[in-house]
Amino acid sequence: MIYLDNAATTRPIGEACAAAEKFNKDAFFNPSALYKGGVENRNFLNTARENVLKYFPSGYEAIFTSGGTEADNLAVFSFGTRGNFVTTAGEHSAVYESFLELKRRGAEVRFAPLNKDGGVNISALTELIDENTSFVSVVHVNNETGAINDISKIARTVKSKNPRAVFHSDGVQAFGKLNTKSGFSADLYSISAHKIGGIKGVGALVKKKGVAVKPLIFGGGQEFTLRSGTENIYGINVFSEALKINSGKIEENYEKVAKIKRDFALRLNAEDMRIISGENSSPYVLSVSAEGLRGEVIQHMMEDFGVIIGTGSACSSKSRHSRILKECGYSNGTLDGALRISFAGNTSYDEAMFAADKLNRCVAALKGVMKK
Repeated sequence: MIYLDNAATTRPIGEACAAAEKFNKDAFFNPSALYKGGVENRNFLNTARENVLKYFPSGYEAIFTSGGTEADNLAVFSFGTRGNFVTTAGEHSAVYESFLELKRRGAEVRFAPLNKDGGVNISALTELIDENTSFVSVVHVNNETGAINDISKIARTVKSKNPRAVFHSDGVQAFGKLNTKSGFSADLYSISAHKIGGIKGVGALVKKKGVAVKPLIFGGGQEFTLRSGTENIYGINVFSEALKINSGKIEENYEKVAKIKRDFALRLNAEDMRIISGENSSPYVLSVSAEGLRGEVIQHMMEDFGVIIGTGSACSSKSRHSRILKECGYSNGTLDGALRISFAGNTSYDEAMFAADKLNRCVAALKGVMKK
């Protein structure tokens, strides 16, 4: 199998799972327990937290959650009580639907439009921010087009208009792939383990010290009383081990994957497929459209060749058309044929080129049938 839907989820790193397996066997203790096993697991939990924070500048803390969605919700609903709230039309559903819920509760929410590549229109976003804006959320990497938003620059712009506004970014598609240490200035940042070789069910909200988050889940007071519930000690340590394995490889993997994406796109038949991802996009995500065809039909044809690709966000798979691509202004023909090819640091160049050739073949075959 050639797997090219890494934006949906990545294959767990075998070494990371093996290194953490003891937490499923002998070291299965509750990290809140006071006996030796519990204390040791609490220390492992703190070490895992430190491994997350190594990817950020000093002055940040990490709250472990059940994933990126919970981290996004924890951020949004911590500040959804006063003023107005600003986000973009290109957010992942975990943020977008949270803003719609704020609206249903009577809050004033504002959505900034997108550029053609899926990045936020910064000028329009800036105009939405005023002295009553309490919270702004801008995705770091668009999960469907791969567009990279300069969140550090946007955060500074937000603060220049309203120093009291809290700035959050959904970093699920960026963390471990883009540099989040140099010049990073978000107040809150959501991450997810299964996007970078960890397992599902683990994420974190990384926050600046002093930013007052309010809990969504109440109970025993775990995670500094901000996220009650017994921590997933196994999953958190798989995440920690994956981060250790990936440590120091961000630039190396970026360059490798950028070449794969560039050559993949160049290999596609330009007469049959339209490239949607812009130049300022993550090398890990390539959005294209076989205009006039149905993306899911092509997806299943590719699966017959042993190649797995996506048709957009897995979280929006029940909708015929991508909400985000609609907001970019694309026609129904482009939306119908939308495909997302997403890579990982361990993606093979030769396998990716094989997949590009098969994609050309599938699209040509369908177009040939349509012409008859």
